[in-house]
This record gives sequence, structure tokens and C-alpha cells, in this order.
Amino acid sequence: MLAKIKESVDFIREQTDLVPHTGIILGTGLGGLVDEIQNKTEIPYSSIPHFPISTVEGHKGQLIFGTLGDKPIVAMQGRFHFYEGYSMKELTFPIRVMKFLGIKMLVVSNASGGLNPGFDVGDIMFITDHINLMGDNPLLGKNHEELGPRFPDLSEAYDRKILDHAASIASRAAIPFRTGVYAAVTGPTFETPAEYRYLHIIGADAVGMSTVPEVMVARHMDIPVFAVSVISDLGVPGKIVEISHKLVLDAARRAEPRMTRIIIELLKETEL
Repeated sequence: MLAKIKESVDFIREQTDLVPHTGIILGTGLGGLVDEIQNKTEIPYSSIPHFPISTVEGHKGQLIFGTLGDKPIVAMQGRFHFYEGYSMKELTFPIRVMKFLGIKMLVVSNASGGLNPGFDVGDIMFITDHINLMGDNPLLGKNHEELGPRFPDLSEAYDRKILDHAASIASRAAIPFRTGVYAAVTGPTFETPAEYRYLHIIGADAVGMSTVPEVMVARHMDIPVFAVSVISDLGVPGKIVEISHKLVLDAARRAEPRMTRIIIELLKETEL
């Protein structure tokens, strides 16, 4: 793995000399944030050694280097998912690469199903904790001490100071937000009503098919994380309707301007 990371990093550094302060993962339907990035250098995943390829609509598939909120950043326009057939190590490999490129913070976004009866479609939820129901872990197998400890602590998977800062930004901008626990499942099927009930009973406020593997790997490498979900549908009794990927995309895109504003201001005001 270390040799593969080095190959990827060496290739990327031949394309750009920018050292990113923050890594950003843009989830389903949330790729429009790239329009706000200045002085862009775009590198297709297909050209980067050892990178997977995005196969899902709404995930374009490129690394974008530039400035956002006056900070140098690298953004993944398109992420990878366990349900695409990638291993946990493959789908989290870009996080390792971004660490070696220099990032000091990771911002993750996703579209998810709301389980909390108080949520509505289009709400923004800051993730405070997670439940891993994917049946796998990207840290299984040989541990490389150069990357992180054998037994990383996840008592603060989502950085509390950054969460408080994001809440302050949203409040000042009069942007409503929720906070809650995100449950990660494999997909690619959307959940049954019984599964929605179960997930809410065990403590989840939203459910999705991503984010948790990337967060675990980021924390393994001591990268602080801020993660936000856009509630794209509801798994609440009496509000469950037939859902499609298109509806998820549409809901995420409507909420994107509010999420984008919060992330830009967060980058401007965060020093690490």
C-alpha cells in the first residue's frame, strides 16, 4: 500500500505544485461545489495510478486542486462505494493519498435518508457520530504504523470544535441545520420500512451508503473530520414513498447552495 500511495502522490505532484490544506469529498448530487473553486487543476481518476473509477451518476470522477474560501484544497468530484464492488481499502485509498499530499482536515458530504421524525427532505444534518453496518472495516488486515496505530480511537470521529464552528456559521447565516447520527449500510438497495424502523431504534437519524469508511481511515491517520448529510428522502412511518436515484440527486442539488456556503465559510475561518 505504501508503494502505491507514493506512486499516486508522485504522479499528482507532477500535475500540480499546490499543497492542499483541506480535502473535500463531494457526495451524490453535490458536485456543484467545484464551480466555486478558483485556479483549478483537474486530474481524472482514470489517469492516477491505483485510483478506482467512479461508476455512479452524479459522481464525475476527478480530483480538483485549487482555492476555496481562500484555502488551498483538493476535492474529490465523485467518490467510490462498497456496492460498486470495490474493497474497503480501494475505496478509501484516495484519503491516504490526500494525507500524503498534505491535508490537515477532511470535509465529507453525502445524500442520505432521514430517519428522525423531525427531519424534512432538503434538511442539512451535521454528523456527530456514526454506526457502521457495512459488515467490513477498511483497517482490517496488516497495519502500517507509518499510516496510523493498530487500534485507532473513534470516541471523537467527528471533530467537536469543527462541529461547533460549523453550527456558529450556519446560525449567523440563518441556515437551518440538524445534527445527528449517520448509519452506513452497503446498499445498493434502498431500505425497507422495517429496516428504517430498526435503524432509528438503534439510534440513527440518517442512513446512507458511504462516508463511514473514509472517516475511519481519516481518523486512523489523525485527520480531523467534518461531515454533512443532505436529507434526500424520508424513512419515517407515514412519510415513506418510492424512492429513486434521480429523486436523491434532485433533493441534494436543491440543498447544495446552503451546504456550499457553510463549507466555504468553514474553510475561511478554520486554522489547523
